[in-house]
Amino acid sequence: MKAFLKAITDRVTTKKGMWITLSAWLLFTVLLAVFAPCVRDYEVSKIDTLPADAKSVIAQKKVDHYFKDNDGIPAILVFQSSKSEVKLSDLTKLFDHVNSEKVKGVQQLVSLSALPPQAAAGLFSADKTTAIIPLTFDSSLETKEIKKSIDQITRITKETTNLKLYVTGPAGIAADTLDLFSRADLVLIFSTVGLILVLLIVIYRSPLLAFIPLLAAAFVYEVVSQTLGLMGKAGLVMSSQTVSIMSILLFAAVIDYSLFVFSRYREELKAYENKYDAMKEAMRETGTPVFFSGGTVLAAMLVLFFAKSGDYHNFAPTFATTMLIIMLASITLVPALFTLFGRKSFWPKIPSVGDATVNQISLWSKAGRFVAKKPGLSVAVISVLLLIAASNMFNLKYEFDTIKSFPKDMPSRLGYEILEKKFEKGDLAPTTVLLESPNPITAEQQKQLQTALSDQPLVSSVRINGYTEDQKVINYSVTFKGNPYSISTINAMEKIINKSGDIIDDSRVDGKLYFAGETAVKVDDRATNNRDVIVIVLLETVLIFAMLIILTKSFKMPIYMMGTILISFLAALGLGMFLSSLFFDISTISDRVPLYAFVFLVALGIDYNIMLISRFQEEQKRHSVKEAVEIAVASTGGVISSAGVILAATFAVLMTQPIQLLFVFGFIVAVGILLDTFLIRGILLPGLIILLEKDKKVSESK
Repeated sequence: MKAFLKAITDRVTTKKGMWITLSAWLLFTVLLAVFAPCVRDYEVSKIDTLPADAKSVIAQKKVDHYFKDNDGIPAILVFQSSKSEVKLSDLTKLFDHVNSEKVKGVQQLVSLSALPPQAAAGLFSADKTTAIIPLTFDSSLETKEIKKSIDQITRITKETTNLKLYVTGPAGIAADTLDLFSRADLVLIFSTVGLILVLLIVIYRSPLLAFIPLLAAAFVYEVVSQTLGLMGKAGLVMSSQTVSIMSILLFAAVIDYSLFVFSRYREELKAYENKYDAMKEAMRETGTPVFFSGGTVLAAMLVLFFAKSGDYHNFAPTFATTMLIIMLASITLVPALFTLFGRKSFWPKIPSVGDATVNQISLWSKAGRFVAKKPGLSVAVISVLLLIAASNMFNLKYEFDTIKSFPKDMPSRLGYEILEKKFEKGDLAPTTVLLESPNPITAEQQKQLQTALSDQPLVSSVRINGYTEDQKVINYSVTFKGNPYSISTINAMEKIINKSGDIIDDSRVDGKLYFAGETAVKVDDRATNNRDVIVIVLLETVLIFAMLIILTKSFKMPIYMMGTILISFLAALGLGMFLSSLFFDISTISDRVPLYAFVFLVALGIDYNIMLISRFQEEQKRHSVKEAVEIAVASTGGVISSAGVILAATFAVLMTQPIQLLFVFGFIVAVGILLDTFLIRGILLPGLIILLEKDKKVSESK
């Protein structure tokens, strides 16, 4: 592999190779921009999270099969009056207008005038200021079409009543999410580019050094966007959330690898007068570690194919494609661009032949000497700090109510919270329990099963919601006492599912129970996520460990590298949640955050260890372990610390996103990267190497 990469970089860094490389990238980018669709044309607001064999998914399919009226995308229309009571006559008039305008996709709408008085009363809150009307949209509708239909119903409401309308439920949430991300995407891109530009100029005080990496990122972004667009056209489904994180990963990785290349290029320009020779030598030393760094991230993304959860699985093809293009750019486009500008890249501080390669009075030179002098103290202090931070993991609390992750002023969330206040919390999302029997179920058996379900923990009420003509399938609606998304309700649901066989036996009914609905979905979702965490963590750790063995040609060194990164991840998670609670009043997180953070922190954090270890192994050929560590820390410290700050800031841009999951994920990754940059790479790992590695000359004499 090293010989293959050397052959590529040697050709790219010649004058002819540089122009061919730049021309090829320009031509390819233009062709894709003209003829390929953009990824934004194919992103969706939500993807199927659970696999097809999940119990709740199977149950819902059976409900849709036996009871056709249940098929579709449900919405809940929440009408509220701030001054007076909501009147049934006003709502009847309103829905007459909705029916007359034939709003697209409205599949089921309650006929208010035909409802019996008792049923109609159930639509109103106790104080009569709020009413809820269920509505179902055709399942074939795209989210954009649903949003247009909701906007139309909202307009009709304003024209015909004095009521305030909030649309919640799956349809309302999907429409709001689409609207949120359509605005947030522009904020994300401009914030990322602006922040990187400012940081590069502040850190390096050179306009070209800020411009060149961003120029490379612009080329890569266009190629990736159009390539993913082609994949979307071919059938790949990508969520808005996935595309947002992909954008951050792209800019972060391209800037990171650009900094590694130009740092070594600047060093070689102090030894070679010819800019092509300098880049050739620079890429011979950095090409392999940079390419392998990208490879670790690529491997981490490919591992996500083994996940069962749709959220994680959706990352795999999108991020893997992105990383593959970034890896190619890091050994072709990036060195070609820097070679094109040559010494001018570093203006006004232009490197000259004969300049000192390492600043002996720099912060990282001093840090390297301190660690070499007192490795035991350095390792002990940092280890204690990391363990204290990691201990906060025991205080992690998960939130399963997805809508609580959205902005407080989002209409679907406002409607949801009004429902919580004005109606029984369990009514937010009743559970559907389906009994499928080979024999007709008698009225007495139906009653017995209804009683058995009512006796289960936290169940508030059970009613028969329908049955098939042959009486072999009965549909029950089960309402819990508490919030259907709370952990206590999910736990109760899980116990009921696990003992469904006993419930059947106690009711003396022949058949099988199926559980559908939001709470049943959360039970499956939690179990699937727990399974994915174990599988992905193990596979990613083993795979990256194996790749590090190949890169370092050592077994011990990958143990140091992976061990420190894993400890850093735990510390980042614990410290990140402590700071989130302290500064942002966020005390709970989505159960997706830990695995999101693990994948990115391990994959990206190992990059810095690779750069340090590669330089250490290079210097160890000529120096003792202590001297090699000192030189490696001093030589790579500046570029790694600046890259770490930029990478952390780039992920922190996710905190501008309207979804709390992305906010917390971005913050935790930023915290973890800073820990990796300054404590792990700068102190802990160098200290461990000095303590545990022996000089090659000493070992050979023995």
